[in-house]
Amino acid sequence: MKIYNKQMKILIVDDSPSNIRVLSETLGQEYHVIYAMNGPDALASAVNGNPDLILLDIMMPGMDGYEVCTKLKANSNTSEIPIIFITALDAEQHETVGLELGGIDYITKPINPNLVRLRVRNHIELKVLQDHYKNLSTIDGLTGIANRRRFNDFIEQEWRRSMRSQSVLSLIMIDIDNFKQYNDHYGHSVGDDCLKMIAVSMFGALERATDLLARYGGEEFVCVLPGTDIEGAKILGEKLRSKVVAMKIPHCKTTTGLDYVTISMGISTVVPTKNDDWNSILELADNNLYRAKSQGRNCLAC
Repeated sequence: MKIYNKQMKILIVDDSPSNIRVLSETLGQEYHVIYAMNGPDALASAVNGNPDLILLDIMMPGMDGYEVCTKLKANSNTSEIPIIFITALDAEQHETVGLELGGIDYITKPINPNLVRLRVRNHIELKVLQDHYKNLSTIDGLTGIANRRRFNDFIEQEWRRSMRSQSVLSLIMIDIDNFKQYNDHYGHSVGDDCLKMIAVSMFGALERATDLLARYGGEEFVCVLPGTDIEGAKILGEKLRSKVVAMKIPHCKTTTGLDYVTISMGISTVVPTKNDDWNSILELADNNLYRAKSQGRNCLAC
């Protein structure tokens, strides 16, 4: 299975220009190669460059490879990037230390290009497989959008990011109006088709790759909007509502006064603090969703 290509990115961390040159020449034909020559630059490149694999020298001045590895594994944004240590140290205890810190392999100097190429290829293929199965586990099987697990991971990540930067975070809770009555009247198979159509329609309304739409459960959806204030969230919420209304999916049992499917939404916007966790923004949005339903449905409340 040949999945390696120029889109896969390798970060080489070594304080020796000659080692970087040899590794770049060895891997540059198959992968996109970036490099750093010290620990702090390596950490920044790992966060900003999002590499698929890191080749990490141990013996570097200042921050050595072990410390770099420890910091990478402690950061949720870089903890899952596989690390291969490259070092002149071949003693067994050094290899054990690296593996205990989270490294996946060891390559000793002097560098053998063929060995490096084969080991990197094997680990890249393994990572692609792992990413594939991980992605499957975060996708809702019915609608094809993100599932509850993906939402939980995403909102926790964005909550921490917003707390660090003291930036605003918005969330929209979405519920299909009178969906139980819809299922009871039209049947669950038709209800599943309705869920899929609404998910596709709302997903198409998102304009930023940084936003996440997920199926929260049953007929409920949730949209996470990093860096979006209340006015921006209201604009998107109205866009979502209008997109669903425009489909005019028949619903003769709704209590909204219309004869087609609609949605209700609750919006919350906060600047995260250490005194709360992300459940607070979810609870606020859920309370506002309840208000929207009590106000007649087919609307949003914030």
